[in-house]
Amino acid sequence: MKILALDTSTEACSAAVLVGDSVNACYRIAPRQHSRLILPMLQSVLDEAGLSLSQIDAVAFGRGPGAFTGVRLSVSVAQGIALGADLPVVAVSTLAALAQRVVRETETDSVVPVIDARMNEVYWGLYRRGQDGLVVLSGQERVGSAADVVLPDDGRWFGCGSGWDTYHETLCRAHQACEQHWQPECFPHAQDIALLGRKDYQQGAYTSPEAATPVYLRNKVIAGHTPRQ
Repeated sequence: MKILALDTSTEACSAAVLVGDSVNACYRIAPRQHSRLILPMLQSVLDEAGLSLSQIDAVAFGRGPGAFTGVRLSVSVAQGIALGADLPVVAVSTLAALAQRVVRETETDSVVPVIDARMNEVYWGLYRRGQDGLVVLSGQERVGSAADVVLPDDGRWFGCGSGWDTYHETLCRAHQACEQHWQPECFPHAQDIALLGRKDYQQGAYTSPEAATPVYLRNKVIAGHTPRQ
């Protein structure tokens, strides 16, 4: 199975292609440059893997939450590629991708990804490592103040995401167990979107490009206060 993945939902821009257990990936922290970078990145990972779009099974993308313009770009690029190549798309939560990155890079089993939503709010969720090594959402993804982030008292949780960078004092005061266990400057990576997207595709959780939609969590985006890309 071959999954092409991309994400432009935060400050990081990334692309990856997953073939079996092999992955080719490209990742850059480049705010406000995503629209210029993402297509060359996608072509680069395909070239490195020796693949063409006609050999891809599905396109996975970061569907949000995240920066308003970044999430829209992620969806539109995935739609354009998939429509042109007649491929299905798989929408992957950027919070899940953040949690999966931490699980992939560390030994932790419980992750609380928090993304800065601006306007003194954050996007967050609780994820646990499943038996297959892939994260599973516990409860719902939410948006609210950093002080509203609540962790169960059933183990050590690992924090990640731009929300921890911005509100680490608030979060660490509320959750002392995380004080020494959070990863600075951690953003979603297309490699993890590919891993999660492959599982969703195998389980039939994919859609047509026309039906792909972003997830903002926040119902309103106030003009002049749009979350940054």
